[in-house]
Amino acid sequence: MAAVTAATRWWRLLLVLSAAGLGTVGAPQPPNIVLMLMDDMGWGDLGVNGEPSRETPNLDRMAAEGTLFPSFYSANPLCSPSRAALLTGRLPIRNGFYTTNGHARNAYTPQDIVGGIPDSERLLPELLKEASYATKIVGKWHLGHRPQFHPLKHGFDEWFGSPNCHFGPYDNRAKPNIPVYRDWEMVGRFYEEFPINLKTGEANLTQIYLQEALDFIKRQQSQHRPFFLYWAIDATHSPVYASKPFLGTSQRGRYGDAVREVDDSVGQILQLLRGLRIAEHTLVFFTSDNGAALVSAPKQAGSNGPFLCGKQTTFEGGVREPAIAWWPGHIPAGQVSHQLGSLMDLFTTSLSLAGLEPPSDREIDGLDLLPVLLQGKLIDRPIFYYRGNELMAATVGQYKAHFWTWTNSWEEFRQGINYCPGQNISGVTTHTQEEHTSLPLLFHLGRDPGERYPLSFVSAEYQDALLRITPAVWQHRKALVPGQPQLNVCNPAVMNWAPPGCEKLGKCLTPPESVPEKCSWPH
Repeated sequence: MAAVTAATRWWRLLLVLSAAGLGTVGAPQPPNIVLMLMDDMGWGDLGVNGEPSRETPNLDRMAAEGTLFPSFYSANPLCSPSRAALLTGRLPIRNGFYTTNGHARNAYTPQDIVGGIPDSERLLPELLKEASYATKIVGKWHLGHRPQFHPLKHGFDEWFGSPNCHFGPYDNRAKPNIPVYRDWEMVGRFYEEFPINLKTGEANLTQIYLQEALDFIKRQQSQHRPFFLYWAIDATHSPVYASKPFLGTSQRGRYGDAVREVDDSVGQILQLLRGLRIAEHTLVFFTSDNGAALVSAPKQAGSNGPFLCGKQTTFEGGVREPAIAWWPGHIPAGQVSHQLGSLMDLFTTSLSLAGLEPPSDREIDGLDLLPVLLQGKLIDRPIFYYRGNELMAATVGQYKAHFWTWTNSWEEFRQGINYCPGQNISGVTTHTQEEHTSLPLLFHLGRDPGERYPLSFVSAEYQDALLRITPAVWQHRKALVPGQPQLNVCNPAVMNWAPPGCEKLGKCLTPPESVPEKCSWPH
């Protein structure tokens, strides 16, 4: 820890000296940071995690050259709150990315959402600019699409991507197609200038997103400026897509085609870093926003390996993510860390790399993982799993306690909406909200990663585990100050009818009458 602290102080001192014009000639810059956030990719989609087709050679090599985290978690089982948590280092219940329209309801940012990331939240790219980082987001933003929520108003210098998911096509009357932005203005819409063929699965978006990343890295390297690249591509989110050279190449169908193209793109980015001789000056972290969306299985979803259920749930399959850290010359190769990690840790770790402290005026949930990455340390910490406004579960050590269980309603389930296909566990994968706060369901994740065998309430092991978990949960609840919920109000008038730049393209649409109402979140 002392070595890491000293290193952090060194970076900070260099930044101060450089700003004062007193830095030594050729003084090193802080490391570049590349965060690769996949969309609905499951823990079991990587060959290194046991996927039998072994179709991720570049990601597997990345793990062999870096550190694999088999126990790494999202901050929420759904896309928007998870991304808000990554970029703020704070649980969604703190940063406002939740709803109070119903108990324990998942909510996100569809087109008609009124809210978004609050101005009071300080995002990672905004903070990194204090250390002179160039910042770019490529892909899905998903933290609000109205003008005040634009990523360039929250610290990013550049953006190529979309504010919402690539659902569609729409008729541009009842609902507009989602815009694609370059920086401040739209440059087209999905299914129009950026086609996605739902029948064949063909789309060139991953190649476009790859080229955006490569060009950004080259430009920053030529200017000798540290950079932060947030590469948040969405090919593995239903409707999944891949470019023509990859279609039909996987043993896993169209979803596998998308994964193969993602893997190839990761390989190209890492190869560029090597070619530019900045690999040893660049931390790259690969992970996903939540578990695979088993509701879209088998053709449009991935694998959560041995874990229970998927996206939308706080069982392991919904929140445990693939995770690889790569930094040649600094992170020892071929390591497997059993550190309990979180997407929120990427916020704090990135700031530490830049020689910056996280904001001191608010609670930060992310840990600095540099001692883990550089020295193989293990940091004791709890993991809290929220679904909307409810703390559903918590993990301390290898024990996980469920205070509430719920997959989705019987009504939805009977309509064929199933978040746990083939995984019905009596008393666990419940279709009514079941409270267990007085006697939590406890699982030992080492022996039972699939959460199939709750510990006996009368066993000594149960009592001992509860004694460890209860204080951590009590302390968390006591200190919690929920943020103002941002995902309560919807209004069709705020959809992407006339985004900035639509005039130049002749693509402005007329919005309907403003009718704000409570958003409906069925699960």
